[in-house]
Amino acid sequence: MPHPAPDAHARATLGKARTENFPVAPSFLPRAWREGLMAVYGYARLVDDIGDGDLAPGGRDAVLLGLDPAAAEDRLALLDAFEADLRRVFGGIDGPPRHPLLLALQPVVRDHALTPEPFLALIEANRQDQRTTRYATYAELAAYCELSANPVGRLVLALTGTATPERIRRSDAVCTALQIVEHVQDVAEDLGRNRIYLPAEDMRRFHVAEADLKAATAGASVRALVAYEAGRARELLDEGLPLVGSVHGRLRLLLAGFVGGGRAALRAVAAAGFDVLPGPPGPTKTGLLREVAAVLRTAPRKG
Repeated sequence: MPHPAPDAHARATLGKARTENFPVAPSFLPRAWREGLMAVYGYARLVDDIGDGDLAPGGRDAVLLGLDPAAAEDRLALLDAFEADLRRVFGGIDGPPRHPLLLALQPVVRDHALTPEPFLALIEANRQDQRTTRYATYAELAAYCELSANPVGRLVLALTGTATPERIRRSDAVCTALQIVEHVQDVAEDLGRNRIYLPAEDMRRFHVAEADLKAATAGASVRALVAYEAGRARELLDEGLPLVGSVHGRLRLLLAGFVGGGRAALRAVAAAGFDVLPGPPGPTKTGLLREVAAVLRTAPRKG
């Protein structure tokens, strides 16, 4: 059965895939995988846009989810309505999903026997973003990443029929790393939303106060802190590297894109002297391709 085509509003959300650090659904993948990955991306992007207050103006998403347009400013109400629509994806009693991105997700869930848990975790991460704006320890941040990032990698493995306990463990390392990379790149943007994902224990260690993160450019202490968190992300990417070598063919290229994308973003941060306060340093296409090639060369092969 063909998957429903998203409308223009939904396509605008899907179009944000072009701004990610890594390729979401590259053309070399089989069509079924691309459709599945884009459906999952659309879901994850939309729930993040709800949690970040980045929905398109006009309240259309609220209306699609059965709310008044004025509710577009009530993120928790939107997340509740979004969860209710997700329940419809998995066979809710009050009809099919209302939002076109969730309608597009339904056949993917059916075809790949996906479970609701990873999708619910992404909603819970965005609820947490409304309640928690600071993280005292790295352990607290890692627990947040377990909700906000790791479910995406698990869904990729489920979509491709390659999930095993070892691959899930390696995938979790890669996804947590990619989330930390985003946090490192987006320090200024996150602070504009009154969020700081740099653990307070690390800020104290490097003698960084919140006021230091509001500067136009980073001082030596902030740069040292950013370099430390970037090193943490790199170690996690290295931990996840065997995931790439454990699979074959086009999936190997896709996973190398994830790891290489994270590495390329970290290289861009380093090239900026770890000064992320003027704006997020981003990788070039050439830099991304170079890192992906390095991952493919160095990933230990299994099986």
